[in-house]
Amino acid sequence: MAAPALRGPVVAPRPPAPPREPWWQRDGVISRLLAVAGAGVTLVGVVMLLVLAAQAGWFGPPLRVAAGGVFSLALIGAGVRVFGRSGGRVGGIALAATGIAGLYLDVLATSVLYEWLDPVIGLIAAFGIAAAGTALAVQWKSQPMAVLILAGVAACGPILTDGPTLALIAFFIATYIASFPAQIGRDWPLLQIVRTLPLVGTVLIALVGTDLSEPTDYRLLLVVVLVAASGMGMSLELLRRNVSDVVATVMTALAALPILISASVFDRWTTVTVQLVLVAAALAIVLLVHWLPAHARITVSIIGAVAMLQAAVGSTTVDVRPVVLFAVALALFAAAHRTRSSLAYLIGSAFGVIGALTFVSISPPEALLDSDHAAGNAGIIIGGMLLAATAFGFAYVLTELKLVDDGMQTLAIVSGVLALYGLTSATVSLGTSIGGNTTGFTAGHTAATIEWMIAAFALLAFGLRSVAHAHLALLAGLSLTAASIAKLFLFDLVALDGLFRVIAFIAVGLLLLIAGTRYAKVFADREGAVTS
Repeated sequence: MAAPALRGPVVAPRPPAPPREPWWQRDGVISRLLAVAGAGVTLVGVVMLLVLAAQAGWFGPPLRVAAGGVFSLALIGAGVRVFGRSGGRVGGIALAATGIAGLYLDVLATSVLYEWLDPVIGLIAAFGIAAAGTALAVQWKSQPMAVLILAGVAACGPILTDGPTLALIAFFIATYIASFPAQIGRDWPLLQIVRTLPLVGTVLIALVGTDLSEPTDYRLLLVVVLVAASGMGMSLELLRRNVSDVVATVMTALAALPILISASVFDRWTTVTVQLVLVAAALAIVLLVHWLPAHARITVSIIGAVAMLQAAVGSTTVDVRPVVLFAVALALFAAAHRTRSSLAYLIGSAFGVIGALTFVSISPPEALLDSDHAAGNAGIIIGGMLLAATAFGFAYVLTELKLVDDGMQTLAIVSGVLALYGLTSATVSLGTSIGGNTTGFTAGHTAATIEWMIAAFALLAFGLRSVAHAHLALLAGLSLTAASIAKLFLFDLVALDGLFRVIAFIAVGLLLLIAGTRYAKVFADREGAVTS
């Protein structure tokens, strides 16, 4: 008789998952949407009372302002009363936020639209309203309330001031500063965004709409500087309290944006001065604020780099510009080597690339091939030497930091080509400046050929002494030797004449003999050491 089959434990069927509730039916969603919509519509009504009633001649200005103020205070009182009741949190927040924003707009209209209040008194009153409103939001532990207040002011304010005027920017700055305490110790990212975006956006629109034919408006310059200083300072304080606050880092960049795009608005030296101040501030933050998180350090460094680039471009002519760019690149390479900072190296490389492109624009290849295009220019002479130094620094610091494993030989070859180009341009330009476009040009190329061969000899000698870099140094040295000989026969033999051609051939030949003799001696010494 067959044994009965064993059965495992009986598993009860899993109950079906409850149907997913639509988002609009979730708890509190409808009430919040209705509250936000009601706040927006009510604020539009307040603006209509203050503006459209004035345009249509309804009531008198005192009655409009008084009605707007009384209505806003009534909303605040109703909001406080509703908030204390059961289930009244959403409604109370919406009512109070609408009333506070309406009261702020009433003060703005009284100061700007009707010009009844002195602007300073109006700003103080607006500051107090914004501070009290955000303080109430903190007390009620409601980020949406603070956001509603600031968003309502930002949306309706430009209607009362007829666009992005300096008066509107001043009121937005007051709101920006007054609402900052609400950020301290709280993770309210939406409030950070709503605080910053309207202010920065209004300043940017004002900068773009500036009439360049008019004299410089230094009030706008003061606004730009104040926004950058306050924005970066407040963001740093938030980052000090919470190093993972990425929103604060983004707001740092936004606060500095008006300065970075103001180069075409103000006069040349004002722009350069402001950009250099921003560079100094960014440098101080990166060097002195040791707790600065990586994302903020990168952001501030990029801000400083862009400001430095604009200062370099604005303060120099085209002929001198590569010199300044290469000097900045070399300083950053030195800092990267000392601090082992890959960020400083990358920014320095960017300055080096921009400097190289600028240098090629003022010293194109035609200037090396045709004496008619050659120019004896101090900027080319100094810039060419600095291009060679920058190319060397790029390759050297890259090797020291070990940022690249594959492709190092390719980058070294590119750096070598750029260094040769810069050195040759500087030498030919120097010869042209001394001896003119005929004799000086040929003398410069004679010296350049000899320089190529001396550089090749130095690389070959370095390859013999260095075990770690022997392969790359010998490859570069032999390649440069071949390039020197090719230049000697393909260009110098045709372009040079008389004594200069003789000097070039004799010098290159002697250097080749010395290099060959040196190599033979080194290999003989090595074989003798192995035999013994």
